[in-house]
Amino acid sequence: MSFAVASKIARRELSGGLKGFRIFLACLALGVAAIAAVGSVRASIEAGLGREGAVLLGGDAMVELTYRRANDAERAVLEEISTAVSEVVDFRSMAQWPDGSDRALTQVKAVDGAWPLYGAAGLAPDMPLEEVFAGRDGRPGVAMDPLLIARLELEIGDPVQLGDGRFVLMAALTKVPDNATAGFGFGPPTLALIDDMVAAGLIREGTLFDAQYRLRLPPGADLDATRAQVETELAGSAPRWRDSRNGTPQVRQAVERLGSFLVLVGLAGLAVGGVGISAAVRAYLDEKTETIATLKVLGAERATIFTIYALQIGALTLLGVAIGLVLGAGLPLAFAPLITGALPVPVEMGLSPKPLAEAALYGFIAAALFTLWPLARTQDVRAAALYRDAAAGAGQWPRPVFLVLTGVLLAALVGAAAWFSGIATLTLWAAAGVFGAFLLLVLAGRAVRRVARWLAGRRALRGRPTLRMAFASVGGPGNEAASVVLSLGLGLSVLAAVGQIDNNLRGAISRELPGVAPSFFVVDIQPDQIEALTERVMGDPGVREMERAPMLRGRITQINGRPAEEVAGDHWVVRGDRGVSYADELPEGTRLVAGEWWPAGYAGDPLISFSANEAEEIGLGIGDSMSLNILGREITGTVASFRDVDFSTGGMGFTVTMNPAALAGAPHSWITTIYADQEAEAGLMRDLSRTWPNITVFSVRDAIAQVTGLMGQVAAAITYGALVTLTTGAVVLIGAAAAGERARTYEAAVLKTLGAPRGMVLANFALRSAILGAAAGVVAVFAGGLAGWAVSRFVMETEFVFDPVSALVIISGGIAVTLLAGLAFAWRPLSASPAGVLRARE
Repeated sequence: MSFAVASKIARRELSGGLKGFRIFLACLALGVAAIAAVGSVRASIEAGLGREGAVLLGGDAMVELTYRRANDAERAVLEEISTAVSEVVDFRSMAQWPDGSDRALTQVKAVDGAWPLYGAAGLAPDMPLEEVFAGRDGRPGVAMDPLLIARLELEIGDPVQLGDGRFVLMAALTKVPDNATAGFGFGPPTLALIDDMVAAGLIREGTLFDAQYRLRLPPGADLDATRAQVETELAGSAPRWRDSRNGTPQVRQAVERLGSFLVLVGLAGLAVGGVGISAAVRAYLDEKTETIATLKVLGAERATIFTIYALQIGALTLLGVAIGLVLGAGLPLAFAPLITGALPVPVEMGLSPKPLAEAALYGFIAAALFTLWPLARTQDVRAAALYRDAAAGAGQWPRPVFLVLTGVLLAALVGAAAWFSGIATLTLWAAAGVFGAFLLLVLAGRAVRRVARWLAGRRALRGRPTLRMAFASVGGPGNEAASVVLSLGLGLSVLAAVGQIDNNLRGAISRELPGVAPSFFVVDIQPDQIEALTERVMGDPGVREMERAPMLRGRITQINGRPAEEVAGDHWVVRGDRGVSYADELPEGTRLVAGEWWPAGYAGDPLISFSANEAEEIGLGIGDSMSLNILGREITGTVASFRDVDFSTGGMGFTVTMNPAALAGAPHSWITTIYADQEAEAGLMRDLSRTWPNITVFSVRDAIAQVTGLMGQVAAAITYGALVTLTTGAVVLIGAAAAGERARTYEAAVLKTLGAPRGMVLANFALRSAILGAAAGVVAVFAGGLAGWAVSRFVMETEFVFDPVSALVIISGGIAVTLLAGLAFAWRPLSASPAGVLRARE
């Protein structure tokens, strides 16, 4: 037969409607819609970041210096290449009532008169910035975030103290146009003038701040050439460049990573849907056995039979993918106000062809992958099927060509996911995990049937006919045990993994760390303040321990005369500024791993003691040279020793420690960590802030709460993605229950004919659903726990603690879902007339 004949037959069979393909379409559409929606939101965020790049950055480009402001020569270079320059000094401080009665941590954005170059600040009441900074009654003014105003119970016009300065709260700061460059902050923002902050003693040599110079460039300026010019002319200043093409790299990277991970979760949902797709196609083709056999009798060849049903499945695949794309593109647009309101970055909602094309590709490959084997079985139907009840190739493996095609499609699906996500390693591990979970769940489904069949024959159940019938049904031929355990189990596995990972994240942050972490970090302590502050802290009966050390900030620029990035790659120690300290003698509790500490009073060439773990990771050895840029001064020293530094305790630890003479004369401040009883923390924090207004006190407990909340938001996003997988599994489960409704109707008729009451029949149906749900839940807990252990052990590098509460919720959820699905399709079999059902089967 020709292709034209095959397409004509396919078209005629499809004209009968979509009966039997609703589950097929639902599974495919859900998987494609989830991937398309995640990709569309991600593309919208990236489009918003790109469109508002200059506003978010605060300029066409930005040059940043650490813990010092640009000198006249550096400022002249920046003014030469730009049409306008705006200076912003960013740091943390304590805002408090002048009487010291209440205080809170704030992120101060100190600006000049040119700020902002792009965008506008939001103020309530609305007024010019000049009026805000002018203040009243001879005191300069500030604007504060509404959260900070509420925290301190301030009113507009109230006095407020920052450092040694007294200010007036002039307005609430409702919008900061370039706030995306601030990164992770521990306090709400305060807007003030740079000169006022200098007068308050908060910006001085040795204090911790970042000086950012936002540039408005001439139209058509070459960003790459301008960057090269800045890095050449300011080479000794260790400038950090950023431009509007990537004004918020941390936000963009976070969006890309989370979006890619959620796409992988969506692919897991598509894999779950594949079970329903395969089952729907298999059931449809089983009903077509006589039709296929008739075509064989009439001379149809294998290829013709395959083509007929492949065309039908292909047409339905197009429909399912189209439905998924419409949902995936439409839902983000429908919920655009909620999405844009929940995100702190600009979102340009619209139709994005690229994520929709990716989702369509995933859908087509997945549909082909999961329908290939059922389609291959159509070629094995014999003409004898017209004369006896013969299943289409039951129990047979497809021919080798289809096995090869299956491998190619699987490789294409995984390869596409690795390519589009940009995180190939995670994708491959995720694919291996899904495949392992598939295999485990298939084996579990078979094991459930065998165990149920064995239990049904035990003497202990002879007095319990309902339970025995339930086990016999689960273990009998043609039962939906395999599809239920596989579809529901995979969805529950993803949720179980998320639950275990989330619990271990929170455990590592909120349970393990506080047991060893300090109560406070105190920074910006001036050298002439450290002794008095130490005496006050150690004289407090609630203080158990205090550590202190001088601190500067430096950037590692060269290792053995080569750029540090060439030697260490993308390692975190060379990506930004590192804490640098000095010590004459080996600090108490410090253990040398290799090398020797310098003698007391050593005044020779600079020597460096480096963190041992980080040194091993970047290939650093004793005797190697290292150059650091500290406050614009290049210092080159020799690595003399390696120390064991444990950053996980939350205590004081420096990657780089040098001999004191190497840093002689460099402006610096001191940092302390204070370990105190919880009941003494509030009074100690209040007294330190009142006595030394210029210092900044960080509460470790508050920081832990903020990080825990952030991790909770990430876990919630992943959980929502996992719910799509579970929803798809529920659809497959409903399909399996609907497909078995006819068999249950006949079974109920037989049982009622034999005298079984309706309650016993219903209990039989409920018990078998509960057994399958419990089995799926138990396997999911095992698979999810294994995934959680792998992520905790190899990704987060934390100890894994199994969470039994999460496991019980998963198992209970599995039982509840299967019970609801099973009982929903049990009422019609119960209400059917036994006589009518049995007569129809004659």
